[in-house]
Amino acid sequence: MLHKFVYRNDHLVSMQEVRLSPGQAGLLNGWGVFTTIRIYSGRPFAFDRHWNRLTTDANRLKIPVEWQPEIVFERLGQLIEANHVQEGCARIYFVYNRVGSWISDEAMPEVDLILYTADLPRRVGPVRLAMQPYGRYAASPLAGVKVTSWLENVWMLDQALRRGFDEVVLLNERNEVTECTAANIFCVRNGEVTTPPLSAGCLPGVSRAILLELGEQFGARVREASLKAEDLPAADEVFITSTTREIQPVSQIEDRTMAQVGGPVTQRLAEAFSKYVAQSLLKTDSHTAS
Repeated sequence: MLHKFVYRNDHLVSMQEVRLSPGQAGLLNGWGVFTTIRIYSGRPFAFDRHWNRLTTDANRLKIPVEWQPEIVFERLGQLIEANHVQEGCARIYFVYNRVGSWISDEAMPEVDLILYTADLPRRVGPVRLAMQPYGRYAASPLAGVKVTSWLENVWMLDQALRRGFDEVVLLNERNEVTECTAANIFCVRNGEVTTPPLSAGCLPGVSRAILLELGEQFGARVREASLKAEDLPAADEVFITSTTREIQPVSQIEDRTMAQVGGPVTQRLAEAFSKYVAQSLLKTDSHTAS
């Protein structure tokens, strides 16, 4: 559920007061980028990582972002306080307004900054995954960019939900595993953890990046490697990661039940991730206090 107050550019307003227009070409064309940030105990987690990816994606789409991260971080904090968020998530959007021919002569900035918060989606227990051939096109010039034109993801997830699954594994044009619609995917074989490389067409998830850094510190080698569709059901363990899920084990892929659900490697990495979050929030508190 979305919360009452929204930040749009320089103004903190209620949801009912936010006015969007068909003259915002990027809004209707999906010419924008966004990121989702987890809020723990009223504090945003890994803001710098999200900001770096967000602005990298904006540069690829030629969206001129003039906002400074310090200002956006401050406004995000004000929004979290106004909405009384303790445990939840936030989204940051940059929407390109003045692009193409279908624009209006309204007075509006070239790029809109939109911030809002919401309750955490309910993520309980292991997940069941469907498979979607040609769900990603690795050769696309926009592969790996988190764009606001999210229809393909929403549509494919809806088809999986209708079949009784919780998420869907997206395969690319080479029949390689890429990711899920809103999560990165990892598999464990003989104690080694692998996740598809960015060249497969997946998003460079923040949780994914953290696990690639943490793996060896906690007794599990985590690396990038190409995975075929048949590799997942044959794995010892499979789990998915995202900002709102952290680490969530997989119990079933299509009609194949996994041998281990939330096995020892998945559990070890989940514990390591939780420790990383706690330590990062302590560092953020220390930096703010100083």
